[in-house]
Amino acid sequence: MKARGMAGHLIRRLNQISTQVFSKHMHNAGLDLTPVQFAAMDAIITHPGIDQASVAALIAYDRATIGGVIDRLEHKGYVRREVSKRDRRAREVRVTGKGAEAFEQILPIVTALQDEVLNGLDETERETFLKLAHKAVGSEDDMEPSSHVE
Repeated sequence: MKARGMAGHLIRRLNQISTQVFSKHMHNAGLDLTPVQFAAMDAIITHPGIDQASVAALIAYDRATIGGVIDRLEHKGYVRREVSKRDRRAREVRVTGKGAEAFEQILPIVTALQDEVLNGLDETERETFLKLAHKAVGSEDDMEPSSHVE
């Protein structure tokens, strides 16, 4: 079997396509946001006051580097961090008003670009693909409407 027919290769290519489509749409909308930053914002909005480690776990991202993602979101004014009242060692992350407004602008764009990512599939095939992808990554229960992780 050639590498081009292996699952890992196809998944890598689909990730490249997804990232390119996401970046193109963000650029066209005049927005500066990466897929990982979008996923982090989604987690923060869905779970107000979440800590950084939990953001990393929710979006399946490396705990060691999630701080940099949140740093960039904080620098853009989209989120703020504060010391937890429950655990003085932990820092809670919350979306700002600017971040909530930006997310409301971004969410319809990201929702609309999903068909472009899978443009070679018809609607039934897309549904099947998504069910199988969730099953493959073990996240069948992660199919809530606000879970638009790129």
